[in-house]
Amino acid sequence: MGSNLLTQNPFAVLTFIAAPALLTNASCLLALSTINRLLRTRDSMRELLKESESTTHPARPNFIEHVNRVEQQAMLLLGALRWVYTALGSFAAATLVTLLGAVTGEIGSELATRVVTIAGLLLGVLGVAGLIGGCLNLLHATQLSLLNIHGEAEFIRARQALKKTAGDKSAP
Repeated sequence: MGSNLLTQNPFAVLTFIAAPALLTNASCLLALSTINRLLRTRDSMRELLKESESTTHPARPNFIEHVNRVEQQAMLLLGALRWVYTALGSFAAATLVTLLGAVTGEIGSELATRVVTIAGLLLGVLGVAGLIGGCLNLLHATQLSLLNIHGEAEFIRARQALKKTAGDKSAP
């Protein structure tokens, strides 16, 4: 294996182009699902706003804590989007740089090939870091979502228990 691996093996070029392209696709899907989650969080906040306006005191215990968690979840999702967009741009740029690397390898400029190779690697590392950062934010947002679901489930159970108790008292 010489220094011109990319020019000697056509599969090497395909591999170097396909890997960032696949990661670009994965980043796009992650961005779309994160946007969807952010929109659902916005809908949850609208429902909480309606609930707060419908009564002077929301019936739900820890209402403000719930609102704060939804807001924090939205901020985490926005942060995740930033990370994922960074990854997406990095992988797209890495794909382009890899193509440039194949061309510079054909030209025979060893210095240009090294510069392009290093740039491609740095962009790939930045992209992976973006995916990791985005996934960590998504994990934290999911944990907050589960806390909200747990709180809502407790509220529903308590309400149902009150209805059952009220129903038992009204029965002859």
